[in-house]
Amino acid sequence: MAFNLFDNEEKVIEDGARLIAQLDGAKSELRDGVATLLDAYRKSYREQRRLVRVSDRQQEQLSAVNQELQRKKEEAELALTSLKEAQENLLQAEKLASLGALVAGVAHEINTPVGIALASASHLAEQTAAVKLVFAEGRIRKSDFADYMDTADEASALVLSNCQRAAELINSFKQVAVDQTSAERRRFLLGGYINEVLRSLAPRLRQSHVQVTVDCPAELEVDSYPGALSQVLTNFVMNASIHAFADLPGGNIAIAIRQPSPDLVELRFSDDGAGIPEAIRARIFDPFFTPKRGSGGNGLGLHIVFNIIAGTLKGQVAVESEVGQGTSFIVTFPRIAPGEDQ
Repeated sequence: MAFNLFDNEEKVIEDGARLIAQLDGAKSELRDGVATLLDAYRKSYREQRRLVRVSDRQQEQLSAVNQELQRKKEEAELALTSLKEAQENLLQAEKLASLGALVAGVAHEINTPVGIALASASHLAEQTAAVKLVFAEGRIRKSDFADYMDTADEASALVLSNCQRAAELINSFKQVAVDQTSAERRRFLLGGYINEVLRSLAPRLRQSHVQVTVDCPAELEVDSYPGALSQVLTNFVMNASIHAFADLPGGNIAIAIRQPSPDLVELRFSDDGAGIPEAIRARIFDPFFTPKRGSGGNGLGLHIVFNIIAGTLKGQVAVESEVGQGTSFIVTFPRIAPGEDQ
């Protein structure tokens, strides 16, 4: 049998109606008073039922709202997961693009010393063949031999110096490329590593006619993530090329390292380029924000910098800039990265 929430109330109303019928011969005041009470009770009963119906409708509406909220929550969580995956893919693509630019730049840079070494070796081979010929014919003179020795000395020096230059470039690129793709932690001299990264970026700097100076204590050793630092410096240089010096014939970059305390390193990357307007200064680390949309900027470079500094290096980054006065990025991070390898 179905449960009736108002069984007791309905029974009271029935009993009240019977009582009034039994009071048919009683005084009219008593009968009217009981009737008034019963009528008031009936009104209260009807109001209770109305309130219950209203409550039931509200419960149904609330249940529907909760179901809709749950559906929206699940959709939002799925969208957030997809967004994070897409952002991670874009960040990885940006890193690979940076590494690809590094590969192209180093390949172009290596062509010069290898070309000089090849030309010198070829010239030396020609001179050697000529001397061998006159020697075999017995026509060699002392002056011929002296000229050949001068050529051999000069060509050997050129071959040696340019091969050494190519080897330095290859070693620098190999270390920087491995660091950027491995994210391993190790000890390294900060000044020397910064110079290795800049050596790999030399073609881009020459293309922008930018001069770079580095001021770093030679003995400063850090225990951190060189690949993360390489990515930060690379993105700073690319950002300066795209934004700071885009409309200028060239410029200067200064990288200054100091230690505010024995356990803290401050890297200040400063350029004398166009500067950043105050209206957009607070947004430069936001993802996909760029004033150069469609002109070489995708808005991820400085966002990657911010994530690497805060996440991998466990540091902080700030910016100082005035329009026409250049820009400085101030990066502070622990000299010894906390924790184990991430």
